[in-house]
Amino acid sequence: MPSSCDSLMEDIEDMVSSSDPTPHERQSARKSIIPRARKKKELMSDEELQADSLIPGTQKIWMKTWGCSHNNSDGEYMAGQLAASGYKMTDDPTEADVWLLNSCTVKNPAEDHFRNSIKKAQEQQKKVVVAGCVPQAQPRMDYLKGLSIIGVQQIDRVVEVVDEAVKGHSVRLLGQKKDGGRRLGGARLDLPKIRKNPLIEIISINTGCLNACTYCKTKHARGDLASYPIEELVERARQSFQEGVCEIWLTSEDTGAYGRDIGTDLPTLLWRLVEEIPEGAMLRLGMTNPPYILEHLEEMAKILNHPRVYAFLHVPVQSASDSVLMDMKREYCIDDFKRVVDFLKERVPGVTIATDIICGFPGETEEDFEATIDLVKAYRFPSLFINQFYPRPGTPAARLEQVPAHVKKQRTKELSQVFHSYNPYDHKVGERQHVLVTEESFDSQYYVAHNKYYEQVLVPKRVEFKGKMIVVDVYEAGKHFMKGKPVEESKPFTPSIAMPLQKGEVSGLLQVSTYMSAHCTVRICTRHRMLTQ
Repeated sequence: MPSSCDSLMEDIEDMVSSSDPTPHERQSARKSIIPRARKKKELMSDEELQADSLIPGTQKIWMKTWGCSHNNSDGEYMAGQLAASGYKMTDDPTEADVWLLNSCTVKNPAEDHFRNSIKKAQEQQKKVVVAGCVPQAQPRMDYLKGLSIIGVQQIDRVVEVVDEAVKGHSVRLLGQKKDGGRRLGGARLDLPKIRKNPLIEIISINTGCLNACTYCKTKHARGDLASYPIEELVERARQSFQEGVCEIWLTSEDTGAYGRDIGTDLPTLLWRLVEEIPEGAMLRLGMTNPPYILEHLEEMAKILNHPRVYAFLHVPVQSASDSVLMDMKREYCIDDFKRVVDFLKERVPGVTIATDIICGFPGETEEDFEATIDLVKAYRFPSLFINQFYPRPGTPAARLEQVPAHVKKQRTKELSQVFHSYNPYDHKVGERQHVLVTEESFDSQYYVAHNKYYEQVLVPKRVEFKGKMIVVDVYEAGKHFMKGKPVEESKPFTPSIAMPLQKGEVSGLLQVSTYMSAHCTVRICTRHRMLTQ
């Protein structure tokens, strides 16, 4: 690698690929290797560290993640590897030496925030490393020039990239990981991570999808479907429970398509996972598109009725017009969506169906929009994500004739008014419910719990409730939540089989892993500019 500060290397994969361990070698090494922090930092005094602020691993890093739970999972893995390698993660951007910005490309506003954060970091003389779907899909954007980039399949190499950024070098890792010609699902699941919430484990079960939606930019970044093997996912869940997690979220661009590339399917995975879930702990399924859930409806109903699985499913409809769905290339018609929802509502009493709608897609007529309004009125979705259409650069929909901006805005407003015209939880006042407490409310006044249907229930902020299953009587209902009064004669039930990690503590350090062994050659290479195998 050139030593000049403005050097740009498209990918250091070629330089080190011959020394990378194979998946089989990684698996064999797992029994004896434990990741550890750098010895170099431990041996140095404060005076020595101050004398050379460019020693990688001695800096503070602030990380910001936008977007979906898959992105959040990637962020947790990147933070964990950096902390395990000696870097200090901080919640204060002003005191950080490096800003790691993990982007989302779904909507224009998310990319705008990302771009503005880059500008702000540069104004404050911070080192910048970018990750996520924006740079993966469009690495040659002007505002990304000269910045180090971590591709969505390269998050296991984050330490190398940050090391080089600290020293003023620009490194871009954007390659696709393959094994025997088959595209892999992404970074390994046994890497160190720092959970944003120590009680919740987010597991990506696959990357990419099988669709080619005309409005979607994420496809450009995440690519085609690539699923993780069932055994690796089960092992990740098992480790999570051993670290005190009481709730698991499964995530991906389309969970319903899981396994189609490796000869299995989502129900097969789910039945294996529920065997690992302790009593009182819960599993939440991620987003699934209608085409890939239709053939599994019977099994999915059985799984959603399982006592340790939330009766909750996120099924995006996007529009109730077959004409619009065809222009979107969604690969289903509105009757397919209704069949999914009607079947699950019948077989899983009380099930929560969340959905997404795009207002003002190119070519959407007033009649198309009215069909969507009627759908929402008929089903009264308790959770509805309303999105005004934004043309994303490089997508087919961006080249279509656009609906006028004021019309898109008006339709978004009208649909929002319909959504806010009903209160989905009013009839639940007076019910007695079992709820799992996992979070703190945004205003810090309550703890947030969820009942079997993943409906939000606010409970008193008592420390003995955190991470516990408790019984409450619902006494109030709002648009997005209920409030529950604890039943005094019932005792909180602890679902965890171990004490949860502390906030900011690195997961996986006590687990066998190949993190350091798999990367030691690369680290020597990038730090000393030579291969010393």
